[in-house]
Amino acid sequence: MFLIILLFPLLSANRLESSPKVQPIATASIEVVSNQEELLIAEIYKSRLAKAIENYFNKAIAKKKIIGASVGIVKCESTIYLGGFGNRNAAKKDTIDEETIFRIGSLSKGFAGILTGIHVQDGLINWDDKIVDHIPSFRMRSKKGTATVSLANILSQSSGLPRHSFTNLVEDGQSLGTIASKFNEIRTIGKPGTIYSYQNAAFALSGEIIERVTGQSLGEVMQDRIFDPLDMTTASTNYEALASAKNVAQPHRKRYGRWRSIPLNKKYYNAIAAGGVNASAKDMSKWMRFLLGHNQDVLESATLTDVFSPKINIGGRCYYKKWKGHKKSSYAMGWRIHEFTNPVTKESNTIIHHGGTVNNYRSEIAIYPKDDLGITVLFNSPTKVARNVIPDLRKIVDKIMNMPLEELEEEQPALIL
Repeated sequence: MFLIILLFPLLSANRLESSPKVQPIATASIEVVSNQEELLIAEIYKSRLAKAIENYFNKAIAKKKIIGASVGIVKCESTIYLGGFGNRNAAKKDTIDEETIFRIGSLSKGFAGILTGIHVQDGLINWDDKIVDHIPSFRMRSKKGTATVSLANILSQSSGLPRHSFTNLVEDGQSLGTIASKFNEIRTIGKPGTIYSYQNAAFALSGEIIERVTGQSLGEVMQDRIFDPLDMTTASTNYEALASAKNVAQPHRKRYGRWRSIPLNKKYYNAIAAGGVNASAKDMSKWMRFLLGHNQDVLESATLTDVFSPKINIGGRCYYKKWKGHKKSSYAMGWRIHEFTNPVTKESNTIIHHGGTVNNYRSEIAIYPKDDLGITVLFNSPTKVARNVIPDLRKIVDKIMNMPLEELEEEQPALIL
């Protein structure tokens, strides 16, 4: 009961009003909990969860593993944790909170996948549209390759190009139209749709296509179709918005054992779909609630399922493959899809996930559809903590939520990882 009360605070507050009239306890033998008691119980769980999470990140800061972080955790339609740790700028000792803006790097790819789905749903494009039909300058090594590579191929990282083809040109600030004409200089490693190979330049062409079919900049389209409908008030897609905002986490680099801030840069704002989104943990929590299916005004559930459908198996050694119970990983439309097996119960679970790195920012997002749970963490420094922060936080959430109330009414240091 306590878990339901915590995760549905608005529902529980109105539960007695909306339910059939309760009979006296002596007659019906039904336990009645007042609204005030429900709220108190919810606060106890929230307080213990907050303490556990704060302990986790404060330890990382004390050991100089990170300079700062912002965290959002959602369950069902509720945000069960939102907060920040450490400093926006190590030299100024200013604090990070839930509205502090970070660059999210390749978490932007998830936005691109959803935005493409929106326009597929609108009938402006199709998943199997060929890139060359929208971008005539696009060239692969062979004519057949040029005529074959589809929108689904570039979104699922299965274009057949070698890993990170022309990422250097993106970082140099070249236009996507120019880069599109250069892929014929590269020998492919497989037929489109047959092999996973991570891209930024090719992936970003999805945004170029949306611009061409809508007649708007990708930033404008993302604002109109995602940020505004989801009330993501701090989210943006350009350098100027980030540089002019007051509550921004400055990127950092560790030198001689000390964190030092470095300047913001403009890399990837010419390739927004691949890595150009800025956002806060508060906005990312709104994003996760949508991804869990709680706002179908933005995208119908059937199309959301299409976006999350695995397209190609991911090979190689990756940090998430070391997460306990990992079975296999695939790539969908801008998202990694992981299959896990619980070592105890042997039950299977799916995680929709992505990580991101840009300008010395590091970010992670994970959606657990079966559990209606979402976790996002934004760092303003490169850090090894990011490799395990998702399973670590999931473990903390599970421990707190499964604790009987009487065990939470006292301090529980053993809960902290």
